Amino acid sequence: MTTFDRRQVLGTLAASMLALSAGTALAQDKPTIGLVQINQQALFFTQMNEGAQKAADAAGVNLVIFNANNDPAAQNNAIETYIEQKVAGLVVVAIDTNGIMPAVNAAAAAGIPVVAVDAVLPEGPQKAQVGVDNEGAGRAMGEFFVKYVGEGMGGSAKLGIVGALNSTIQNIRQKGFEDVVKGASGVTMAGVVDGRNVQDSALAAAESLMTANPDLTAIYATGEPALLGAVAAVESQGKQDQVKVFGWDLTAQAIQGIDAGYVVGVVQQDPAGMGAAAVDALVKIGKGEAVDANIPVPITIVTKDNVEPYRAVFK
Repeated sequence: MTTFDRRQVLGTLAASMLALSAGTALAQDKPTIGLVQINQQALFFTQMNEGAQKAADAAGVNLVIFNANNDPAAQNNAIETYIEQKVAGLVVVAIDTNGIMPAVNAAAAAGIPVVAVDAVLPEGPQKAQVGVDNEGAGRAMGEFFVKYVGEGMGGSAKLGIVGALNSTIQNIRQKGFEDVVKGASGVTMAGVVDGRNVQDSALAAAESLMTANPDLTAIYATGEPALLGAVAAVESQGKQDQVKVFGWDLTAQAIQGIDAGYVVGVVQQDPAGMGAAAVDALVKIGKGEAVDANIPVPITIVTKDNVEPYRAVFK
């Protein structure tokens, strides 16, 4: 069976399961919003789901969540099924921002409003874009990194990046960061490895990066799985005193790394706020109210100096 055939089978199974859940949801006497999610392994996405659910409960609407398990084709299948189920609105957290647009266009043509979260979709019929300025936040982390190299690393660093080359949004974060650090005084680039947005893959990639570059002194990780993999790799190779880690999305492990001193800064978003904002926007649209085309959610670079309030969230 080819990869395409396997995806078709998986997509059909996923769509069938989705139809059952959506059908049950639509049997209830209230509007249903569908949330098309990337995965439900990363804490970032589960927190987004929680925020969306709370907003849906407060607004008196039903929320159904589809887990694409990192498969772009499954996201498209899910949207098609939600169109058939005539949901009142869709929240889309895209894996492939270009590849998902035919399904987004189909939803709009069926009169179903779409709000995009996190990953920025190309120009299209979507009603709003919720999230952070990922390229800008990448640049902010790059500036933070360059400053830290000058003040905390003796003015020089050999830097490797653990990315997720299958993720449009993480490629944008990588670009923003690289635009600042490439060519910066004292910074030598060791290259980019692909963690594929999966923790185990990111761990293996980060270990390979450090093995190939025994003089590596810094890692930038573009997302939660990449950061978890980088943290685990630094610990597994016993290089907490040599390699400083910078990345995205706090976890309990990242906070432990901050406490230990080798995780220096983490871009922290508000995923629950993103989920809530997306649902709130669709509720307003359903009432005929206007919403802003861009709904910004701010970020914080978490360090040892401001980590304390986050401990209770990431136990």
